[in-house]
Amino acid sequence: MSLAALHTVVGWVVVAANGLVGLWALTAHWVDAVRSRWLWWATAATQVLVGLQVILGVVFQQTSEREAPGIHEFYGFLTLISVAILYSYRLQIPKWRYLLYGFGGLFIMGLALRTVFLPGG
Repeated sequence: MSLAALHTVVGWVVVAANGLVGLWALTAHWVDAVRSRWLWWATAATQVLVGLQVILGVVFQQTSEREAPGIHEFYGFLTLISVAILYSYRLQIPKWRYLLYGFGGLFIMGLALRTVFLPGG
């Protein structure tokens, strides 16, 4: 698999994973039965995946002749920064952490979708 194809596949995995984990966290805010340690492991995995996707994008850009479309790089790094912001707020609002990570996961999903659907992307 080429680096370009891998970057595309991981991008879609980032979209799907953040959407699913975001919905899981939102559900966990209201339904105690779905709260588990696995939610936090899945959340951490999706956030690490965002970092991996950014690294893949940087490596792809540096090793190819292709230019990133539009402001693709901006949205990629904004997605990574959003992960850091979520992480920084986790202890400040513990009562609302499920909502924080629920809406945060959906926001990251939206940023990743925007990155994918940029013109020429």
